[in-house]
Amino acid sequence: MKFDTPLHPCKACPVVIRGEGAIEILVFEHPLAGLQLVKGTIEPGEHSRDAAVRELREESGLSASKVLADLGIWRSGYENQVWAFHLCDAGSPLQSWTYRTSDDGGHDFRFFWYPLSQQPNEKWHWVFQGALKYIAAKLHVSQC
Repeated sequence: MKFDTPLHPCKACPVVIRGEGAIEILVFEHPLAGLQLVKGTIEPGEHSRDAAVRELREESGLSASKVLADLGIWRSGYENQVWAFHLCDAGSPLQSWTYRTSDDGGHDFRFFWYPLSQQPNEKWHWVFQGALKYIAAKLHVSQC
């Protein structure tokens, strides 16, 4: 008899959304790697919820006041990564902004809102395309 082993996430992804009917999700443009969601490595002994809040602060400058909901874990299909998704309350962020992060020696990330119902195009790495589909399904948003 084979039992499924529990998934242990190695990446945390804070999900910040806005809107009632037409839900938009916070995304950013990496200067070298295209459009992305905020995500990062869960440190040893760190809970994925805490990692999501930390990554949101480190990559966007936003401080999440709390995690509103756990959206589950997902096998990304990329380098054996398992991601934990957490819906975060980040107050009322600006329409768009640029944040200088220390990642990889420092980059300017341009943040903006992306309609979650919109199919991701070629500017998105395939793993983030899958992550967007996962999030849309969890939030019951149909992608066109």
